[in-house]
Amino acid sequence: MARETYTIGQLSKLSGLPVKTIRFYSDVGVLPEQSRTPAGYRVYGESDLARLELVRTLRDIGVDLATIRSLGERDLRQVLALHLRTVETQLKALQRTRAVLRATLDRGDTSEADLRRLNTLGRIGAAEREAMMDSFVAEVGGGIRAREQWLTRLREAMVPELPAEPTVEQLDAWLELAELLSDDDYRTSLRRQSDDFWQRRERDGEPGQTSWDETNEAVTEMVLAALDEGVEPGSAAAGPILDRVVSLLATMHGETDGPEFRRSLSRGYEEHDPRAVRHWELVAAIQNTPWPHPQTLAHAWIAEALRLNLP
Repeated sequence: MARETYTIGQLSKLSGLPVKTIRFYSDVGVLPEQSRTPAGYRVYGESDLARLELVRTLRDIGVDLATIRSLGERDLRQVLALHLRTVETQLKALQRTRAVLRATLDRGDTSEADLRRLNTLGRIGAAEREAMMDSFVAEVGGGIRAREQWLTRLREAMVPELPAEPTVEQLDAWLELAELLSDDDYRTSLRRQSDDFWQRRERDGEPGQTSWDETNEAVTEMVLAALDEGVEPGSAAAGPILDRVVSLLATMHGETDGPEFRRSLSRGYEEHDPRAVRHWELVAAIQNTPWPHPQTLAHAWIAEALRLNLP
């Protein structure tokens, strides 16, 4: 006789999805638990197991959580269209596995690292990737709507798709990136570092992301021009450039340029989590684009110029 209820751990074993993912789906209303035990543990039913498989399939093909929450009856054409997208997603996963196998065989010697790579790749599909990014946006966003919207716009850039025929180096970069984005300490660090900026934007009703994008573009262009001219951060020629850069950054932060703001800005650069730089370095490796990015070079120059010119 089929059992009627499951704990979240049992549901995890049956579905193959991590407990953390199932808990997140429940919290956002995609998979509400049927009830809770007197001790507060979630209880699920047979229908929830089937629902979880549907959720996983829909996430695999890129259906967003809001759509899944409102999912109703669908006609045959819609179901077939969804199934086609599922098959296409599965083909992409098989292509990635083929690329790993081919690269491993071409190299000759098989190592434990190759086996770990295959095992991890098999466990991180499109559904897991989407769930990872959903929880990343929710945790780093920290309930600040403007920051969550910014992260949502960036999510595709933060975890790019692998090419159809990825190299082993690209696969390793992607797997390291997935591990980094799942790191609770990294998520907490990113949230804390940006709290002041986004809380001010939320409180004052200012277009935080627009102002950041425009300011970042302007200061990057300004500093890259200085770099092209060979201006060193500690040189006399750096002073006027730094003044213009800091003035723009102060305006963006709703502050006034001065010794206190410059010390605060310098501390921010010093305390910037190096894992964030590694994050974008991994993205560049996956996309096979030049590294470091122009913005990375520009902000490294600003950080050094501030350090050398603090009052």
